[in-house]
Amino acid sequence: MRLDLKQVAREPGAILPFSEDLDLSDLDWNGVSCFTQPIHVEGQVRNMAGALLLTASLHTVLSLVCDRCAKPFTREKTVSYETLLDFELANGESDDIVLLDEDGTLELDGLMRDTFLLEMDTKNLCAEDCKGICPGCGVDLNVEPCRCKREPDPRLAKLAQLLQSEDR
Repeated sequence: MRLDLKQVAREPGAILPFSEDLDLSDLDWNGVSCFTQPIHVEGQVRNMAGALLLTASLHTVLSLVCDRCAKPFTREKTVSYETLLDFELANGESDDIVLLDEDGTLELDGLMRDTFLLEMDTKNLCAEDCKGICPGCGVDLNVEPCRCKREPDPRLAKLAQLLQSEDR
Protein backbone atom coordinates (compact mmCIF):
# COMPACT_ATOMS: atom_id res chain seq x y z
CA MET A 1 0.00 0.00 0.00
CA ARG A 2 1.34 3.40 -0.96
CA LEU A 3 0.24 6.42 1.09
CA ASP A 4 0.12 9.81 -0.66
CA LEU A 5 1.03 12.32 2.07
CA LYS A 6 1.34 15.56 0.06
CA GLN A 7 -2.09 16.85 1.13
CA VAL A 8 -1.59 15.90 4.80
CA ALA A 9 1.81 17.65 4.81
CA ARG A 10 0.20 20.93 3.69
CA GLU A 11 -2.61 21.04 6.29
CA PRO A 12 -1.72 21.29 10.00
CA GLY A 13 -4.02 18.99 11.97
CA ALA A 14 -4.85 16.83 8.94
CA ILE A 15 -5.17 13.09 9.49
CA LEU A 16 -4.87 10.26 6.98
CA PRO A 17 -6.10 6.94 8.42
CA PHE A 18 -5.07 3.62 6.86
CA SER A 19 -5.94 -0.03 7.27
CA GLU A 20 -4.69 -3.09 5.42
CA ASP A 21 -3.92 -6.78 5.76
CA LEU A 22 -0.31 -7.70 5.15
CA ASP A 23 0.33 -11.23 3.85
CA LEU A 24 3.61 -12.80 5.00
CA SER A 25 2.62 -16.43 4.34
CA ASP A 26 5.57 -16.83 1.94
CA LEU A 27 8.05 -16.07 4.74
CA ASP A 28 9.62 -18.74 6.96
CA TRP A 29 10.66 -17.80 10.49
CA ASN A 30 13.32 -20.13 11.95
CA GLY A 31 12.35 -22.79 9.40
CA VAL A 32 8.63 -22.62 10.20
CA SER A 33 5.87 -20.89 8.27
CA CYS A 34 4.33 -19.15 11.29
CA PHE A 35 2.43 -16.47 9.33
CA THR A 36 -0.68 -18.52 8.52
CA GLN A 37 -2.94 -15.49 9.03
CA PRO A 38 -2.42 -12.01 7.56
CA ILE A 39 -1.14 -9.21 9.78
CA HIS A 40 -3.84 -6.59 10.27
CA VAL A 41 -2.30 -3.12 10.13
CA GLU A 42 -4.28 -0.11 11.30
CA GLY A 43 -3.09 3.41 11.94
CA GLN A 44 -2.88 7.01 10.85
CA VAL A 45 -0.56 9.76 9.72
CA ARG A 46 -1.19 13.06 11.50
CA ASN A 47 0.22 16.50 10.75
CA MET A 48 1.17 17.91 14.14
CA ALA A 49 2.32 21.51 13.59
CA GLY A 50 4.19 20.58 10.44
CA ALA A 51 5.62 17.28 11.72
CA LEU A 52 4.13 14.11 10.25
CA LEU A 53 3.58 11.45 12.90
CA LEU A 54 2.80 7.89 11.82
CA THR A 55 1.22 5.60 14.44
CA ALA A 56 0.27 2.00 13.71
CA SER A 57 -0.89 -1.16 15.41
CA LEU A 58 -0.07 -4.53 13.86
CA HIS A 59 -1.90 -7.67 15.00
CA THR A 60 -1.98 -11.34 14.01
CA VAL A 61 -2.07 -14.88 15.37
CA LEU A 62 1.18 -16.78 14.87
CA SER A 63 1.46 -20.56 14.42
CA LEU A 64 4.66 -21.48 16.25
CA VAL A 65 6.62 -24.51 17.43
CA CYS A 66 7.88 -24.58 21.03
CA ASP A 67 11.66 -24.31 21.23
CA ARG A 68 11.77 -26.67 24.24
CA CYS A 69 9.21 -29.44 23.61
CA ALA A 70 8.65 -29.06 19.81
CA LYS A 71 4.85 -28.96 20.15
CA PRO A 72 2.93 -26.65 17.81
CA PHE A 73 0.94 -23.81 19.40
CA THR A 74 -0.62 -20.47 18.48
CA ARG A 75 -0.02 -17.07 20.02
CA GLU A 76 -1.47 -13.61 19.40
CA LYS A 77 1.11 -10.95 18.59
CA THR A 78 0.47 -7.20 18.65
CA VAL A 79 3.08 -4.61 17.79
CA SER A 80 2.68 -0.85 18.30
CA TYR A 81 4.76 1.48 16.13
CA GLU A 82 5.28 5.23 16.05
CA THR A 83 7.69 7.31 13.98
CA LEU A 84 8.17 10.72 12.42
CA LEU A 85 8.02 11.13 8.65
CA ASP A 86 9.83 13.77 6.62
CA PHE A 87 10.83 14.64 3.09
CA GLU A 88 14.51 15.12 4.04
CA LEU A 89 16.75 14.98 7.07
CA ALA A 90 17.50 18.43 8.48
CA ASN A 91 20.40 17.74 10.87
CA GLY A 92 22.18 14.66 9.59
CA GLU A 93 20.91 11.13 9.92
CA SER A 94 18.39 9.95 12.45
CA ASP A 95 16.98 6.50 13.17
CA ASP A 96 13.75 8.05 14.42
CA ILE A 97 12.69 9.56 11.09
CA VAL A 98 11.43 7.68 8.04
CA LEU A 99 11.99 9.47 4.76
CA LEU A 100 9.18 9.85 2.24
CA ASP A 101 9.76 9.23 -1.45
CA GLU A 102 10.48 12.23 -3.69
CA ASP A 103 6.84 12.33 -4.81
CA GLY A 104 5.58 12.65 -1.19
CA THR A 105 4.49 9.04 -0.83
CA LEU A 106 5.34 6.28 1.62
CA GLU A 107 5.53 2.58 0.76
CA LEU A 108 3.76 1.22 3.83
CA ASP A 109 4.05 -2.55 3.20
CA GLY A 110 7.84 -2.74 3.48
CA LEU A 111 7.94 -0.50 6.55
CA MET A 112 5.25 -2.50 8.38
CA ARG A 113 6.82 -5.82 7.38
CA ASP A 114 10.23 -4.77 8.76
CA THR A 115 8.62 -3.34 11.91
CA PHE A 116 6.79 -6.59 12.65
CA LEU A 117 9.79 -8.82 11.92
CA LEU A 118 12.06 -6.77 14.18
CA GLU A 119 9.60 -7.35 17.04
CA MET A 120 9.47 -11.15 16.60
CA ASP A 121 10.60 -13.14 19.64
CA THR A 122 13.88 -15.02 19.36
CA LYS A 123 12.62 -17.82 21.62
CA ASN A 124 9.09 -19.23 21.43
CA LEU A 125 7.76 -21.27 24.34
CA CYS A 126 4.33 -22.90 24.57
CA ALA A 127 4.32 -21.99 28.29
CA GLU A 128 6.75 -20.10 30.54
CA ASP A 129 7.27 -23.24 32.65
CA CYS A 130 7.72 -25.66 29.70
CA LYS A 131 10.18 -28.35 30.80
CA GLY A 132 11.08 -29.52 27.29
CA ILE A 133 12.28 -32.92 26.14
CA CYS A 134 14.80 -35.11 27.98
CA PRO A 135 17.96 -35.30 25.87
CA GLY A 136 18.58 -38.87 27.07
CA CYS A 137 15.30 -40.78 26.77
CA GLY A 138 13.35 -38.26 24.66
CA VAL A 139 10.19 -38.06 26.81
CA ASP A 140 8.21 -34.84 27.05
CA LEU A 141 8.98 -33.74 30.60
CA ASN A 142 5.69 -31.79 30.72
CA VAL A 143 3.79 -35.09 30.43
CA GLU A 144 5.89 -37.69 32.26
CA PRO A 145 9.10 -37.93 34.28
CA CYS A 146 12.45 -38.84 32.78
CA ARG A 147 13.12 -42.57 32.34
CA CYS A 148 16.90 -42.27 32.09
CA LYS A 149 19.06 -44.27 34.45
CA ARG A 150 21.21 -41.63 36.01
CA GLU A 151 24.93 -42.29 35.91
CA PRO A 152 26.61 -41.51 39.22
CA ASP A 153 29.12 -38.73 39.35
CA PRO A 154 32.55 -40.38 38.77
CA ARG A 155 33.93 -38.45 41.73
CA LEU A 156 31.43 -40.26 43.96
CA ALA A 157 31.79 -43.74 42.40
CA LYS A 158 33.51 -45.23 45.46
CA LEU A 159 30.73 -43.92 47.72
CA ALA A 160 28.10 -45.47 45.41
CA GLN A 161 29.92 -48.82 45.65
CA LEU A 162 29.95 -48.60 49.45
CA LEU A 163 26.23 -47.83 49.55
CA GLN A 164 25.47 -50.76 47.23
CA SER A 165 27.53 -53.15 49.36
CA GLU A 166 25.65 -52.03 52.52
CA ASP A 167 22.27 -52.69 50.87
CA ARG A 168 23.16 -56.34 50.28
